[in-house]
Amino acid sequence: QVQLLESGGGSVQSGGSLRLSCAASGANFRYSCMGWFRQAPGNEREGVAHIDREGRRSYADSVKDRFTISQDSAKTRLYLQMNNLKPEDTAMYYCAAAWPVYSGMLCPQSNYWGQGTQVTVSS
Repeated sequence: QVQLLESGGGSVQSGGSLRLSCAASGANFRYSCMGWFRQAPGNEREGVAHIDREGRRSYADSVKDRFTISQDSAKTRLYLQMNNLKPEDTAMYYCAAAWPVYSGMLCPQSNYWGQGTQVTVSS
């Protein structure tokens, strides 16, 4: 079955960096849209970064120029490089995938989710 497993979270000071990784298995993720979401206590889940089937990237305004989403060539690993972290970035971060996505389709809502990895940024 499809599995998404995040790693790389932790605690850093403001201005620090972390790299999240998501191992994807159980499907051919070449035909997927994938992304990172986060949820802080008391807040709704929000999209952070997204990469579509053709490799086009998009970011939430709050993380532009600080975070970078990428994939390996086989699309079995999804990464989120987070630089210049701020206390407001503190949240549980989730890897998500929409699969399958056929050629020409817009990315649908994600139908597979990981368990999450905690990121804590102290001031």
